[in-house]
Amino acid sequence: MVEYQQKDNYSINDLLDIVRLLRSEGGCPWDMEQTHESIKNDFLEEVYETIEAIDCKNSAMLREELGDVLLQVVFHTRIEEEKSSFNFNDVCDEICKKLIVRHPHVFGEVSADSTDEVLKNWDSIKMQTKGQETYTDTLTSIAKPLPALMRAQKVGKRAMRAGMDFRCVDDAISCITAEKTELDKAVEAGDRQNIEEEIGDLLFSCVNAARHLGVDAEIALKSSTEKFIRRFAVTEDLTRADNLDMKNLSIEELDVYWEKAKNIINTEDKINE
Repeated sequence: MVEYQQKDNYSINDLLDIVRLLRSEGGCPWDMEQTHESIKNDFLEEVYETIEAIDCKNSAMLREELGDVLLQVVFHTRIEEEKSSFNFNDVCDEICKKLIVRHPHVFGEVSADSTDEVLKNWDSIKMQTKGQETYTDTLTSIAKPLPALMRAQKVGKRAMRAGMDFRCVDDAISCITAEKTELDKAVEAGDRQNIEEEIGDLLFSCVNAARHLGVDAEIALKSSTEKFIRRFAVTEDLTRADNLDMKNLSIEELDVYWEKAKNIINTEDKINE
């Protein structure tokens, strides 16, 4: 058993010490076995749960989830500290230096009176500090593990800053129609590899159109997914009320219930407005 002084309130130093003890001899077998690779998905999960807390506007939940994210940062840092690579102070030092360098309008003599000027300076400094010599470098540096829609948005936005973009919203929307035509041809030809490529192109064109319309594609798809689930639930309730199993109904029969569900939800939404 590892001895540790119990307190009413703990600090970041306590968290660092607790994680060190968990991974030390006599600590927790599970914690001792973990690597960057084994817990990387846990990190991602904690971040998504933090986003959920923000969406729910739940401060208590947010406080808890931020702590879980901080634990992930400390845990990964501890793994590196055990290899004498870097420690938590080094992590703090690097982010502080980065913030100071990238905010010359606050900590230096550069003038930036608008958000656009701040972002322009940020991008320029980022290219310099990361050794990015071309616009392509700014695109390829976007993390590949990002959700596909989010990454597509970032790629489109950075391409726009290099001048590669649609002239207007109408052009971006027209591209969706063009890509749909290409997809139809691929489907007609029965070319599975080309079908996948054309579906990807269609999705990418939708993301670009969303960006031009000031819509976050990730949020838009999330909302549509939640809307589908809500309608699906009402549709199932309606079929069950008629002592029917959805999977035994034809798509035409389900469409009738689906339209009823839409009308019910629309009426509820109007009442709640």
